[in-house]
Amino acid sequence: METPTIQMTEIHGRGRAMVALRPLTGGEIILRDSPIILYSAFPFHSDDHQHNNNYCSNCFITITQQSQITSCSTCRSKFCTLNCQSIASATSHTPWACQSLIRIGEYFAGKNLPLDLQIQARFIVSAYNLAIVSQSKFQTLLSLQGSVHSHSSDSDADSSASFIHSLVSTVCLPLPVELGVSIELTRVLLAKDKLNAFGLMEPYSEEREDRSVRAYGIYPIASFFNHDCLPNACRFDYLDGDKSSLVSNTEIVIRMIHDVPQGREICLSYFPVNLKYHERQKRLRDDYGFICECDRCKVEANWSESDEDGADMDNDNEEGNEEGNMDEDEDVDEQMDGEDGDMLKDGEDDFPHAYFFLNYMCDRKNCWGTLAPLPPSAPATTGVMECNVCGSYKHLDQV
Repeated sequence: METPTIQMTEIHGRGRAMVALRPLTGGEIILRDSPIILYSAFPFHSDDHQHNNNYCSNCFITITQQSQITSCSTCRSKFCTLNCQSIASATSHTPWACQSLIRIGEYFAGKNLPLDLQIQARFIVSAYNLAIVSQSKFQTLLSLQGSVHSHSSDSDADSSASFIHSLVSTVCLPLPVELGVSIELTRVLLAKDKLNAFGLMEPYSEEREDRSVRAYGIYPIASFFNHDCLPNACRFDYLDGDKSSLVSNTEIVIRMIHDVPQGREICLSYFPVNLKYHERQKRLRDDYGFICECDRCKVEANWSESDEDGADMDNDNEEGNEEGNMDEDEDVDEQMDGEDGDMLKDGEDDFPHAYFFLNYMCDRKNCWGTLAPLPPSAPATTGVMECNVCGSYKHLDQV
């Protein structure tokens, strides 16, 4: 059995958090986590119907071999293999879930209702279905962070919860009485989803600036990682990976970006690191209910809009200035070795993130992914970085 590398603890002012139990090295895998819930991010009806049906309804892999496709005889949901369909029939696609999605889909037909409501309906069906198939996993879901008082937009949340609860109660097949289904429970579940769901994205394309989400998943252990705008770890998922070489293609992997000492909190970024200060703060306030006060935000809070634009220009021009900055980067490397990745110096109020952007942000067109070293156990990987969005590899001397 592997020795744990991280543990969940309480940090004053930050709540539950993940900290290192020993010194961790860049590229080290610190967590593999599987979802207790996985549900589609697509509307029930769309003009792009063919596109919406391009993924397996259980594992959400892109279906490329039409000859292997199987379909549910009741709702026509597609599955990549018979085995995937068999697994789904006992977990995510039970008769109750199947019938519920059909009935909710019929309700939404012809109605111009927001996509958010449709996705919330999919989640609630998945959550109550989880309560039917696994009470232990359902209790795990209820134990995650998130309450009906976590966000400032309580009136909007209450309205959505009331609509979704009424919809499920009147349209879907009756749920067992012992589950204790109520409007209060629906509110709590939606709050859990809002704070803890991970978006699993559509495949990367250089021609598409904005990638949409193909599915959302609740990963019970990974949900304890807090946010930082200059993270020291990042998430990899391999939805479209070779299933024969993976334990599960729905598993996510958390990998260290650089070295950190024992006791340091391990943080992810909840969105691409290239976003500007005001964009980040709005996303965090609206989606997670907090204001970020990380070192980067403390510096950028005092910037003007022109300062932010200038920082973006500096980042855009880094590739052209790479040769001229090499000596400077070597000096910074020495500082990094002594400061475990913390580039913010006391009293520094200019752009403190250039090193991170230059070394850990992918510069491929429309990517904005984060680069992390390959795991130390992989052969011949010294100095090789992998992007967690486009999947490209770069040697350190190319970054």
